[in-house]
Amino acid sequence: MEYVRLGSTGLQVSPICLGTWRFGLEHEDSGVMETDREDAHELLDALEERGGNFIDTANGYGEGRSERWIGEWLAERDREDYVIASKCYWSDVSRFQENLSKKNVRAEVEGSLEKLGTDYLDVLYLHRFDDETPLEHTLRAVDDLVSEGKVHYVGISTCDAWKLTKGLWKADVNNYEAFSVTQPLFHAAYYEDVAEYLDVCADQNIAVCPYSPLAGGFLTGKYERVGDGTYDLDAPEGTRADLDEMFENWYVSERGWHVLDAVREVAEEVDASPAQVALRWLMDQRDFDCVPIVGARTVDQLDENMAAVDVSISDDQFDRIFEARYDEDGTLYRTNA
Repeated sequence: MEYVRLGSTGLQVSPICLGTWRFGLEHEDSGVMETDREDAHELLDALEERGGNFIDTANGYGEGRSERWIGEWLAERDREDYVIASKCYWSDVSRFQENLSKKNVRAEVEGSLEKLGTDYLDVLYLHRFDDETPLEHTLRAVDDLVSEGKVHYVGISTCDAWKLTKGLWKADVNNYEAFSVTQPLFHAAYYEDVAEYLDVCADQNIAVCPYSPLAGGFLTGKYERVGDGTYDLDAPEGTRADLDEMFENWYVSERGWHVLDAVREVAEEVDASPAQVALRWLMDQRDFDCVPIVGARTVDQLDENMAAVDVSISDDQFDRIFEARYDEDGTLYRTNA
């Protein structure tokens, strides 16, 4: 597999990152675990066999099980062959998750290193922006960890564009390590809401690693509308749309269906699946390095997602997917989110 550059970090990563938020995730109502230890290791084995080297986790995923299971898997391999990203804050796993103070940042990173069985994180994301803690305190704590070699690069997940800009400015004036990777919600049907954020990333050469790149599975094409001329969803029993009450609010809309129609059309033209085309569209972003994070449940799903690396779409096909957001008069179709 040919690796790609991760923004200004210099890291060379597989074009698709394996997200592990399902590892150890247990649903309170049913007690069902999305991905158990055996399946997690099977997915990691499959990633390795297909040339993938980029793994995304967080200290809160699966109440800490995600990091521990990755650590067990890494123990039998050369750590230097993999790029591991984790996160701190925005979780209820430990008492050190209440804010991004110096004490809490250090405690959570030390905990992640212990569970992962490693001396360093390639990327540490601030899982969310903490409005209550002075940003200088957080950036100083992270900068100290970088100086100690426990963190190599710093990222931030979802936040407003002005907060991302504020963080970059604070780092610059204080000579602290700055954000070089971001992790927003971003997919083919969700652009305008994060356009300013992405503009900052493009201007500052910040890598973008979007989560939910397939809109929670909506852009895989497995869902159909209810009746002709409607934008309602037919959710088969047991699918995420059937189980998650928030699914339709976040991913299903007039705009989403038009984008999905375009994705399906291009998929047929290039002999690929809609999921592969949606991922390829992200990888082909022109203004910044974009490495989507996929949360596959099975090896078959991971295989389908990883195969997007070998799919090619033309500039015209890329633009058609982008322009599917607009009607003939240039007006954006509605969205629910």
